[in-house]
Amino acid sequence: MIKAIGVIGCGWLGFPLAKHLVAQGYSVKGTTTSKDKLDILKEAGIVPYQVSLSEEKISGPISEFLGNLHILFINVPPSLRGKGPNESYVKKMELLHEEIKKTTIEKVIFVSSTSVYGDVTGEVNEETTPHPVTESGKQLLKCERLFREDRNLKTTIIRFGGLIGPDRHPVTMLSGKENLKGGSAPVNLIHLNDCINLIYTVLQHEEWNQIFNGVYPDHPLKKDYYTEEAKKRGLSPPDYQDLERENNKIINTCKFFLINNNVFITSIHN
Repeated sequence: MIKAIGVIGCGWLGFPLAKHLVAQGYSVKGTTTSKDKLDILKEAGIVPYQVSLSEEKISGPISEFLGNLHILFINVPPSLRGKGPNESYVKKMELLHEEIKKTTIEKVIFVSSTSVYGDVTGEVNEETTPHPVTESGKQLLKCERLFREDRNLKTTIIRFGGLIGPDRHPVTMLSGKENLKGGSAPVNLIHLNDCINLIYTVLQHEEWNQIFNGVYPDHPLKKDYYTEEAKKRGLSPPDYQDLERENNKIINTCKFFLINNNVFITSIHN
């Protein structure tokens, strides 16, 4: 039996993930907020739906999208930036959760962030108690608990570090900047290919009701890493203040042995 998977948020991560799942023989539905992207999803073999979430309502055919799904992948990052008031990410997810409860969905993969760990120092893994300090981190943690505490769902949380991949790398924004702080801090990054591989491995091995950190296990210092990446791209390297090394956060995992121990296939140097 081919199980039906829904991907909420076919963006930078969700779209290539959905295409990968189609290639593996899954029946995939996907949402986008853009009408122009509906045909692109359809051409990729994804059943497309135009759906957008707000704290007031869900616009679009959400019931039709969620209907007859077995597994739901939620990839809607909080938009908590800018000077004006921000929408409540928690309210958005509460509305989505209420819709999920009306369906036959049994399993959820919820994309979160390592920002939930806050400003702790030293090595961090899935056993570390989260203490978020940013508003987005606080709301993500509340939403993690919202889905995990629903006993009718088997929810796996994946806390990704900094995302890199095609057309997305922090060095492009850091290039040429001067007197930056944090050069002695380690990077905690993950490549798009590894994100997809980790998610697919969770599906293959039925690893539900788990929490995974999605971070590549190589943690060079920011000053060294971004200088090297800038030179590879022909960019001006960022200039970091000359600081002594601090006891900074290194995000690792203690759970990969449960599913493969071979999850990471790319490199943060690609």
